[in-house]
Amino acid sequence: MRVAVDAMGGDFAPSAIVAGALEAVEALGVEVLLVGPEAAVRAELPGGEPPAGVELLDCSQVIAMHDEPGASVRTKKDASIVRGAEAVRDGRADAMVGAGNTGATMAAALLRFGRIRGVARPAIAVPVPVPFGRPHLLVDAGATVDCSPEWLAQFALLGRAYARLRLGVDDPTVGLLSNGEEPGKGDELRKKTFALLDGMPGFVGNVEGRDLMTGRPDVVVTDGFTGNVALKTMEGALQAAAGLVFTVLGSTDEARAASEVVAPMLLQGVTDYLDPDTVGGGLLLGVDGVCVISHGSSSARAIVNAIALADDCVQGEVVASMKRAIEPETERAHAR
Repeated sequence: MRVAVDAMGGDFAPSAIVAGALEAVEALGVEVLLVGPEAAVRAELPGGEPPAGVELLDCSQVIAMHDEPGASVRTKKDASIVRGAEAVRDGRADAMVGAGNTGATMAAALLRFGRIRGVARPAIAVPVPVPFGRPHLLVDAGATVDCSPEWLAQFALLGRAYARLRLGVDDPTVGLLSNGEEPGKGDELRKKTFALLDGMPGFVGNVEGRDLMTGRPDVVVTDGFTGNVALKTMEGALQAAAGLVFTVLGSTDEARAASEVVAPMLLQGVTDYLDPDTVGGGLLLGVDGVCVISHGSSSARAIVNAIALADDCVQGEVVASMKRAIEPETERAHAR
C-alpha cells in the first residue's frame, strides 16, 4: 500500500506534510511517495535521506493556493499535485493525499483518474462531527458549485456507498438539505431533487441546517456552494462557542479556579470530536481512484489521519462500491 502525498500542499508545507507522512509510515505500516521539488523535501528529512517506506518523486512546479485551479493543472504539468495524480493513474501509488489548492487537487484527480462511468460530476464527502457520537457525511462540500437535480441524486448514491465504509452502516439514511422539512420546501433545485430521491432506499426527506452535527441522517446531500457555506458556518460557530466558553472561564477568580479542572476536559473533548485534524480530510467521490483532500491548515496529525483514510478507502474498495452504486442508473440511461 503506497500513498502519494503532495509535499508542497498546505499552509505549513513542506514541513508539516513531510512530518505527517513520516509518522504515517511508522504508525500505519504504509509506504509514502512524497511528491515535490526534491531539494525542498530532502531539507525536511532527517539527514536529508528518505527512510524505509518513503520514496521521493521530484518535480519542478507547485500550484499555489491563489492559482486558478483548472488552468494551473493544465499548464503546470510538472506540479506536485499533478505528478501525484499521475502516480496513482500509472500504478506507482494506490491513492493520493493533497492539502493544497482544493480546486487544483480535484482537477488533477479528475483529469488524471477520469470519472467513474456514468458519474456526471464529482463531490467531496466531509465527515461532520457529532459530539460523543458517530459523524455523518456532508456531500457535496465544495467540488461542484452549480448542480442539477440529477447530479444531486447521484451524490446521494455515491454518499450511501461511501457511508457504508466510512461510517460502518449497512443501510445509510440520506437527507436533502433544505430550508424546511416538508416535501414542498426549497428552491426549484431542491424540489426537483426531492422528486428524484423520493422512494430511493434510505431517503428520509428534507433536513435543515439545525440537523447538522446531530448525526441524523447518515448522509446530507446538497450542492457544493451550499455545502461549503454550511461547513464554514459550522466551523465559525464552533470557534466562537469555544472562545466564549474560555472567555467565561477566565473572567473571575472563581471561574479561573474552576477552569483548572474543567478546561483540560473541554480541550480533550474539542480535540476528540471537533478538531478537523482528527478527520484528516474528505474523499473525492465520483473519480476512478482514491483522492483525499485535506484542509489547507493541515498539521502533521491531519496528514497522518488523511493517509489512514486513503488506506482505508483502498483496502475497503470504496471506488468499486461507488461503481456498483452508479451502474444500475447508467444501464437505465443507456436503455433509454
